[in-house]
Amino acid sequence: MTQKQLSVAVGIIRNAQQQYFIARRPDGVHMAGMWEFPGGKVEEGETPEQALIRELQEETGIDVSTPQALTDKTFSTPERIITLHFFLVERWQGEPFGREGQESRWVRLEELREEAFPPANADVIRWLKSQ
Repeated sequence: MTQKQLSVAVGIIRNAQQQYFIARRPDGVHMAGMWEFPGGKVEEGETPEQALIRELQEETGIDVSTPQALTDKTFSTPERIITLHFFLVERWQGEPFGREGQESRWVRLEELREEAFPPANADVIRWLKSQ
């Protein structure tokens, strides 16, 4: 069985007060109940940046301008190979909220706990804390 390839754009939304916007993964999805930085699947024909802008509009209701590419992280599960494209988002219009009904909130950097996020986010959280 060949592993399916999946690309995901992830937005690390940081406001002027240096707080980060996070959302809880809804019931019925992989790693439900964990916190995450919003984002979603890169569709056929999209760049990761285009997917990020679309997904953040769908999930949080904001219109992103000039996201900054941070890093990519690839990992595999028995079923798929997943590449996460992380972007820092510091400029947008609107106020982010859980547009799909998901719980969401702003947190300070020291409140980002690696164990509360999917494991693939740990390196990025550590990187943010080292800046």
